Amino acid sequence: MRKIFLYGPPASGKTTLGKALAEALGYRFADTDEMVVMATGCNISNLFATEGEAYFRDRESEALARACALEGDWVVALGGGTLLRAENRALAEKSGTVICLEAPGEQELAERIAAGGTSRPLGDKAKERAPHYASFPVRLARYFLLDGSTVIVGKGLARAIVKNEHIVADENVDRLYPDFIKEAIFVMPSGEEFKTPQMIMEMWGAFAQAGLGRKDRVVAVGGGVTGDMTGFAAATWMRGIDWINVPTTLLSMVDASTGGKTGCDLPEGKNLAGAFHSPKLVIVDTEFLATLPPEVLKCGLAEMIKHAAIGGKATWGKMPDARDIADNLAVKVGIVREDPFETKGRRILLNCGHTIGHAVEKASGYALSHGEAVAIGCVEEAKLAVRLGLADAAWVEEFAAAFKAAELPTELPAGMTLMALAEIMRQDKKRAGSTVTFTLPCGWGDVRPVKLDLAKPLP
Repeated sequence: MRKIFLYGPPASGKTTLGKALAEALGYRFADTDEMVVMATGCNISNLFATEGEAYFRDRESEALARACALEGDWVVALGGGTLLRAENRALAEKSGTVICLEAPGEQELAERIAAGGTSRPLGDKAKERAPHYASFPVRLARYFLLDGSTVIVGKGLARAIVKNEHIVADENVDRLYPDFIKEAIFVMPSGEEFKTPQMIMEMWGAFAQAGLGRKDRVVAVGGGVTGDMTGFAAATWMRGIDWINVPTTLLSMVDASTGGKTGCDLPEGKNLAGAFHSPKLVIVDTEFLATLPPEVLKCGLAEMIKHAAIGGKATWGKMPDARDIADNLAVKVGIVREDPFETKGRRILLNCGHTIGHAVEKASGYALSHGEAVAIGCVEEAKLAVRLGLADAAWVEEFAAAFKAAELPTELPAGMTLMALAEIMRQDKKRAGSTVTFTLPCGWGDVRPVKLDLAKPLP
């Protein structure tokens, strides 16, 4: 039996997230506020008005005790003051895991309350309780609800949620977090060169050996390669089983973890074999960033700068926190919501820097990481935008400065030319004949799809 308690200020989204999280995990859902209403036959605002807060707190404590005694696996949304009583906190922490949702900004919180986001007066209690909420170690900064997929961003979330699962782990994560991984059903070698059909077959073999059936699920714990491969294996195992994605690199947190694209590489190009198969749950846990080597962290910053080009200028430092990651991820989430299967055209914006970047990556024999290649690709495509008259000449230097500040490369490696890269780009999966769509960065918040015929020299 497992209990996950969602706690935090009123209007922080506990009930909305609780229902989505319970569905993603296959748990049942309970709300202690609703339990109080059912027990008393009176809504909470009226209880406060007629009986007073002390009476309500007693009923709330009784509801918590009933929730803790429930049989089976549950996600339980708690009222914003439920755990102020020490005995209630001790009971909840003994019965399960408490995840504290951080409050949205003051303006957003006020708007939610005005729109009916809380069932009783808040007053200044959110500010008064801030030290209390801050005392809970497992924290959730923000969540996103996509069609068929829930994305949560915070600290300590993976250990709080992932228990006794069928885990596919990256070998580095398996080595660094043995107490968390314990016994993975499959450990993947680390590196893009292992993102192959042969590795998918080995993963299927591990699924068979573990006895995974159609009602089972698998959990990917690792970087973008691990997530892409596990998701593709899950999409094709017994015609599709559920999966959970736990990205452990900054790059995978802000990019590959969300959007439903899964797949593997072929000798002819990156991600040519794949499927749309969204994870039921994405757990973005910043605890994993503490063990990332600097060069791996920098690769994630490349995708964050790319998202900033799409949505607005970058504002974070070299070590983004959960809020920075969530705000950056919101750019991708917004586009995926509008165009989940790349049928409306808007999702092409996420390809900014990637047409040239993927070619650079492949031409280097994957000696350059994905993030390094994307940084180079973004700057080269910004230069292309200038040559096409779509951007001011000063834009290239300004854009490149963002990547240089993150200590990322911005120039093609010695001996590598756009002419040679064009041969690789002709294999781009977004091509139509010899025409390839480039998504050119033309300024902060200004990214434009442009079709170019690669049968002709690039401008």
